[in-house]
Amino acid sequence: MATHESVPAHHAAAEAAAQRPTLYDGRKAAHRLHVLIVGCGMGGLAAAHCLGQAGHKVTLFESASTISEVGAGIQVTPNVSRLLRRWGAGEELERVTVRPEAIVFRRYKDGDRVAYTRIGNMEEQYGAPYYHIHRADLHKLLLDLAAPFMTLRLKSLVVSVDPEAPSITLASGEVIKGDLIIGADGVKSIIQGVVLGHTNPAEPTGDAAYRAIIPSELLLKDPDLKGFVDIPEMTGWMGPGRHIMAYNIRAQKEFNLVLIHPDDGSIESWTAEGSAEKMRADFADFEPRVRKLLSFVKSTLNWRLMDRQPLKRWVHPSSKVILLGDACHPMLPYRAQGAAMAIEDAAVLGNLLSRLNQPSQLQPLIQAYEDLRLPRTAETQRQSRLNQKIFHLPDGPEQEARDAGMRQAMEAELRKMQGEAAYKQSGAGSEEAFAGSPNQWADPKKNTAQFAYDADAVAERWWRTVGEHAVGGSSTGAVVAKL
Repeated sequence: MATHESVPAHHAAAEAAAQRPTLYDGRKAAHRLHVLIVGCGMGGLAAAHCLGQAGHKVTLFESASTISEVGAGIQVTPNVSRLLRRWGAGEELERVTVRPEAIVFRRYKDGDRVAYTRIGNMEEQYGAPYYHIHRADLHKLLLDLAAPFMTLRLKSLVVSVDPEAPSITLASGEVIKGDLIIGADGVKSIIQGVVLGHTNPAEPTGDAAYRAIIPSELLLKDPDLKGFVDIPEMTGWMGPGRHIMAYNIRAQKEFNLVLIHPDDGSIESWTAEGSAEKMRADFADFEPRVRKLLSFVKSTLNWRLMDRQPLKRWVHPSSKVILLGDACHPMLPYRAQGAAMAIEDAAVLGNLLSRLNQPSQLQPLIQAYEDLRLPRTAETQRQSRLNQKIFHLPDGPEQEARDAGMRQAMEAELRKMQGEAAYKQSGAGSEEAFAGSPNQWADPKKNTAQFAYDADAVAERWWRTVGEHAVGGSSTGAVVAKL
């Protein structure tokens, strides 16, 4: 291989890896692939970790010259925290995150509480906790997990792909051949065009998102704001065409704000600077506490929100080039599942490919990855779009009906906290009672589907019910995943 800028596993990461759990009951692929991953985001790093654990050789290519992750807070929901704990990162998660007690929705004008749902009890309900974390902290955690299992090549811009070889060509002219190429290269994916033969068009949502972080010490000095830190809830303010989500991160040392507003010519980028003055003007009609919070913001990022419809396929006909994460299912932020879906993708893929015993099994295992993941990510995209409409209703009859539906679920939740007997007597004791609630976090069926999901269990179940017979005992033929 030609000389290149590479970052092998460092000693600290190697030592940490020796102490981390072995995945897949120690199972390693008998047929070892050289996997080329394009993109060093959440999904690419998670895939490197899982595929390395499965016994494959991994090289990850990143166009940037250094590894740095900007942004602000994101949410680590139980469907992801269970994986991170399984991977041995539970102690670090507890150190850098905040466990919110509840999600609360309020009216924009006066702060009146219209919704309350506990999320601090999700470990009891779904077997893993709900966290808030800074994006950079999660990225570092995943980098530390992946480092012992990969060679990371920086300054390595991929300019073309040969899906049959398969190989990638870098801007330098270097050609690198592997056995499987994974496009984890984000919303502006080059690899997507190779798989589809075209690029999935982006559709403007009409929204953009300001992101800002405030030192929590500023809130603690103000009696009106102190409660937002003392009681770590996720607070949402809903207004006409706009909403705000706010929560604690970094062990309650920082307070994260995401402010969705009508797009005014921003660009689709995590790093684009916005105007703090414009942000304050856009939310000048929100309640006094919001205006106080925004007075502390010195700078902000402004990210244009673009929507993309689910793809028809994630796998090139050669079965040697596939997509993962935002490259195939970019998520709008209204359901907080973007990173979650990418990490789930990686977990399912790693589990499936830990069973690769001969070259002919690659095609059906890769097809199973698409079959298992595409429907789930498409449904999560749909839920995200739904929240955009729910949160942004103009004042009037629809908004009043939304608030009434949210209040009904809140009242039942508060009764439940007072005692199970009172809750059952209220007639709200069944999952059907709040199915379709405008507060999607109060919908037990949606919560179970989203947060009880275990990517490894899904892959293992597919193997028991479909794969062991169709793939384990034969060497050819496509397999349709059935749950």
